[in-house]
Amino acid sequence: MRTPTKPVTLGVIVGNRGFFPDHLCLTGRKQVLEVLDAAGIRAIVVEEDATNNGAIESLQESRLCGDLFKKHRDDIDGILVTLPNFGDERAIANTIRFSGLDVPVLIHAFQDATTQMSIANRRDSFCGKMSACNNLRQYGITFSLTSEHTMDPQSAAFRADLDDFSAVCRVVRSLRGARFGQIGARPAAFNTVRFSEKLLERTGITVETLDLSELLGWIRKMTDSDAEVQGKLEEIR
Repeated sequence: MRTPTKPVTLGVIVGNRGFFPDHLCLTGRKQVLEVLDAAGIRAIVVEEDATNNGAIESLQESRLCGDLFKKHRDDIDGILVTLPNFGDERAIANTIRFSGLDVPVLIHAFQDATTQMSIANRRDSFCGKMSACNNLRQYGITFSLTSEHTMDPQSAAFRADLDDFSAVCRVVRSLRGARFGQIGARPAAFNTVRFSEKLLERTGITVETLDLSELLGWIRKMTDSDAEVQGKLEEIR
């Protein structure tokens, strides 16, 4: 039986920098949230009226968003940072730090339209993304990048990036606190399957071992007609 996949939940940070047009944050925020909704992804994001156009720029706004993420820490699988304009790199890094979350992070930046490069519509998200990433490295926060430096969030390419990132988030979510069963010792002739239980334990993954002779002993006590055996056969079929 296939186990239903739990929908991915992302904390969303909309970056903003005051001397760039902030109306782009409002429209950009709306576009990104629509794309997430269409992809079946739940978004945790500050309300539009809680900050300037629902974006994050100041230290106070970073704390507000960080507290929101902290409140939903058991739900959030990853963080999406989107830059409709240049964005404030410190606010982005501080928000993630204040949240206390250790989840995958994806950085997205909007494209500038070559026909709209006036002071009223210029984004400069291209440079803002580099600044944001530099600060995240300084803060020791790991992150992923989209396949293109700047992207239209409504493009098929961004949707593919979002699907890949969601898959990463699901894997991380599934492995945290996981308990793996190991039957018997590894084959002596295959060093390729060696691993360290201690390293796994440091990341919250526990390995439980079972001697192969014990398993074979249990099998010998079972018959083909046992309910458990028949149930498993039906499940496999």
